[in-house]
Amino acid sequence: MGGKHYLPLTDEDRKEMLAAIGARSMEDLFSDIPSRVRVKGELALSPALSESEVLKHLSELAAKNRHTDSCVSFMGAGIYDHFIPSVVKHVIGRSEFYTSYTPYQPEVSQGILQAIFEYQTMICQLTGMDVANASMYDGGTAVTEGAIMGCGATRRSKVLVSRSVSPFYRAIMANYYDSRGLALEEIPLKDGCTDLEKLAEMVDGETASVVVQQPNFFGLIEETEGLADLIHDQKAALVVCADPISLPLLQTPSEYGADIVVGEGQSLGVPSSFGGPALGIIAARQKFVRQMPGRIAGETVDSEGNRGYVLTLQTREQHIRREKAASNICSNQALVALAASIYMSTLGRQGMREVAEQCIQKAAYARGKICALKGYEEVFPGRCFKEFAVKVPGKPADLNCALLEKNILGGVDLEPFYPELKQTMLFTVTEKRTGEEIDNLVRELEGWR
Repeated sequence: MGGKHYLPLTDEDRKEMLAAIGARSMEDLFSDIPSRVRVKGELALSPALSESEVLKHLSELAAKNRHTDSCVSFMGAGIYDHFIPSVVKHVIGRSEFYTSYTPYQPEVSQGILQAIFEYQTMICQLTGMDVANASMYDGGTAVTEGAIMGCGATRRSKVLVSRSVSPFYRAIMANYYDSRGLALEEIPLKDGCTDLEKLAEMVDGETASVVVQQPNFFGLIEETEGLADLIHDQKAALVVCADPISLPLLQTPSEYGADIVVGEGQSLGVPSSFGGPALGIIAARQKFVRQMPGRIAGETVDSEGNRGYVLTLQTREQHIRREKAASNICSNQALVALAASIYMSTLGRQGMREVAEQCIQKAAYARGKICALKGYEEVFPGRCFKEFAVKVPGKPADLNCALLEKNILGGVDLEPFYPELKQTMLFTVTEKRTGEEIDNLVRELEGWR
């Protein structure tokens, strides 16, 4: 083994250490492992490369990837290609943020605690809620934990979730609730939105939480008038999974009676990468604060009256008895939350509204153009925000392969998640897409087959 690794030891050093523990050779250290399961000879690895050769090899591998810098993206379904101001990367790359750890000692963690506090404040302003936590892992865990908050507050165990909520989120909910003894029932669809008549039949005195998504997974804007009253009449909690980009333009969840607001914050200054890291948003009315998972940073004053920041509430099993804990999620996405804070503060209220307006206008333009093509049909008639479903004249996988050859990332095939939606794709149009890019997509769709 000498000379075949990067430990700075000489043969004499190894002999001295082996003698100290009474071993004759390195092989003696593995004597407890049966010989029949031990590797014989050398591992089947390629010859060692120099640093420059490794960099060249990795660059060649990376060049095979197709991503939003090399392709025009019309893909979404939860992770989106929004513009990210360069200041976001510059600030989160500072060492005091990039390498910071959990702020267990507030006296030496004022910077990161203030960053978390400012993030919480912006989320409350965006959603209209009273309190927000320091973030969750992603949108899926936020939705799941948000509904559990309703279970804790009502001491009930049934959760209703609309089928128009992301299938990825619903899968996480099912996985969580099966082990916690919670019942999960799905509310049927009507024209791509929550069937409110069916909801009225399903919600009852055993219901803890009702989860809806706004805009929903198909990009449609759900009907919210009377929704909260329907749920509150049964003393249940309304949990809204909201797209933060839509909130400056649409009604805030607080305006139509939401009790808990959750969602995915990746759109707020975080690249799509390979589906992560993401950012779970969770906010609520004050009466639910004791049920909130994770941690909450708060503002206070020290003994001399100076402003300071602390971890105000931590209802997690790492700090309290497991049976009293609101959640077993013992971390938060502080760096990603900081990116979201920088994004929101850079764009400001008006800037974020302009992003939302461009999304809804460009999506409407693309939807009209595509659905006017022969063989392409609108699937749902409602208003959409930045996504829309289209029935296509063939297999979505084949269409996406053809689009990829033109450096276009096409829509998401919906059939694996909704078997009734055969040959149906979900297209996404964000503010980044230009009229020329949309027109080019339309031409490629028209020329396909």
